[in-house]
Amino acid sequence: MGVKGEFFEIVSLLLTLLCFSCLTYAMEFEANQTASLVVDASAESGRKMPDNLFGIFFEEINHAGAGGLWAELVSNRGFEAGGPVTPSNIDPWSTIGNESYIFLSTDWSSCFSRNKVALRMEVLCDDGGPYSCPEGGVGVYNPGYWGMHVEEGNKYKVVMYVMSKDNAIILVSLKSSDRLTYLAGDTIRVDTSKTSDWTKVELILESKGTNANSRLEITTTKKGVYWFDQVSVMPMDTYKGHGFRKDLGSMLENLKPRFLRFPGGSFVEGEWLRNAFRWRETVGPWEERPGHFGDVWKYWTDDGLGYFEFLQLAEDIGASPVWVINNGISHHDQVDSSDILPFVKDALDGIEFARGDSYSNWGSVRTSMGHPEPFQLNLIAIGNQDCFKQNYRGNYLKFHSLVKAAYPDIKIITNCDASSQELDHPADLYDIHVYTSASDMFSRVYQFDRLKRTGPKAFVSEYAVTGRDAGRGNLLAALAEAGFLIGLEKNSDVVDMASFAPLFVNDNDRSFNPDAIVFNSWQQYGTPTYWMQHFFKESSGAVFHPSILQSSTASSLAASAITWQSSEDRKTYLRVKIVNFGNDVTNIKIVLNGLQYAIDSFGSKKTVLTSQNSMDENSFNEPTKVVPVSSMLPNAGTSMDIILDPHSLTSFDLLLDSTSYRSAM
Repeated sequence: MGVKGEFFEIVSLLLTLLCFSCLTYAMEFEANQTASLVVDASAESGRKMPDNLFGIFFEEINHAGAGGLWAELVSNRGFEAGGPVTPSNIDPWSTIGNESYIFLSTDWSSCFSRNKVALRMEVLCDDGGPYSCPEGGVGVYNPGYWGMHVEEGNKYKVVMYVMSKDNAIILVSLKSSDRLTYLAGDTIRVDTSKTSDWTKVELILESKGTNANSRLEITTTKKGVYWFDQVSVMPMDTYKGHGFRKDLGSMLENLKPRFLRFPGGSFVEGEWLRNAFRWRETVGPWEERPGHFGDVWKYWTDDGLGYFEFLQLAEDIGASPVWVINNGISHHDQVDSSDILPFVKDALDGIEFARGDSYSNWGSVRTSMGHPEPFQLNLIAIGNQDCFKQNYRGNYLKFHSLVKAAYPDIKIITNCDASSQELDHPADLYDIHVYTSASDMFSRVYQFDRLKRTGPKAFVSEYAVTGRDAGRGNLLAALAEAGFLIGLEKNSDVVDMASFAPLFVNDNDRSFNPDAIVFNSWQQYGTPTYWMQHFFKESSGAVFHPSILQSSTASSLAASAITWQSSEDRKTYLRVKIVNFGNDVTNIKIVLNGLQYAIDSFGSKKTVLTSQNSMDENSFNEPTKVVPVSSMLPNAGTSMDIILDPHSLTSFDLLLDSTSYRSAM
């Protein structure tokens, strides 16, 4: 047949296969559900969305901070968790050696006026003679929060306050929980000829191994009475050097949140006011902070993660701080409006701490903590979910009046929902919380369509799919929430801010499910909801473009389009997001009208969040089971035929070539 004939036969065969593939694709395309999305991408139609549209909300719940984001490894470091009456419970501290060798108790001998409890350790054995201490000595250990994660080569700063009436040698070490693996250690030599009072000791320990279930041990073989207080072990390598766990801090930064709401939530209120978060008790040197029992979520916090640290975290991740203030109301008691002025004064002092110059009363305290420049605190919320409480409006009005008089630029957020009825008090924003099922959440894509377009803006400070169909954070919940957020983008002229809740959960304390980020002492992963939020991290300050979505299954689709500029390459992209909440594959034609710049297909991409089952979740064993997957988009253009997977969130980032102008006609 010859070489030429063989060549034409091969070409013919390839064309046949290509046509068959095209026919198969066409048949599949025809058989699937169909839809169209027409986007008005003209510059004239665009509307800039709020700069702080999407952010994050931190609450001390699920051991999110204590034993989580805050990198302190010692639990109950000041021995205050058992209460002020001594002897008290020192949990989770425990004894090394039996009671014939050592006696542990607490007393009021501390050198700190705001946290008087200290640990008293009486050692009955000695380093020789008829009653010798066992090998390795006796003492006390702390397992941290479900085990300390210690890594080989990493350095840890140990700080403690020690007092003894006799000379002594004390061994401080990091070991595995079974005591078989020695990781790091050093000795403290107590010389009573120099001091018999409290002495601050600082050690730097470098680990010789890795163990995720380690503990701190303080031991001796010398008979005597010893006191310990404010014992801390902190990794030297923390997020931006400010004490936050590096892996968790980076996960927050990667969301590009534009605001940080803190410190709660119900944590702000307390079941009773005596256990509410009080900002001034959480600033200054960490040794002097008394800590408090969070009676809503039922655990002690040393308040190392305090008001200052929240402000610092917001600055570190490039977010605006949103401080939620206790307005004299808890879950079970409340201050009468005639007596609320001390609480207002407390809030004004807190604002001065954040914003005052370095010579002001509270600004000088901030300066002494290493931050002479003011923080950019421009948003405060008066209370949390308190609108229905008897004294809320009276208290709120006094807060509003006096805060605005002192700081007229601060925006104030009320707890009362203005979307259901008009407010009877002044506010810049109003707070809404949305916790509901997946189907109801997705249907809320239209929730704000019919709102009056004037007056205070909405702040959806807490939203989440909850209940049976949310699991511990599955794909279905994430897709429903994505549909809801698309509705917020569409209505961003009346919705100013939104954040998911809760943000963190320690896998050992799941008080609330689901959550965005799951962790233990050494691992972490994002739930599908965490990854869903990545699709919206460029929306704040972007330009929203109107679009028309038509489909026979419109109730299962939601879509939006924005123009945004990358902070990395400074290039401009048109992003189209589509949620397919249904069970069927959907063919959709995307048409972009009025686009003034050509599309660079080589720089465009498609990103999909989906999985085989809508109930799929991530886990420590499968942390990337449900994560976004990106690919090139070679057919990027002003008209695209796209196949949407069932139960999926898809974004199309189209690179706009600003050097190539095209007519909008």
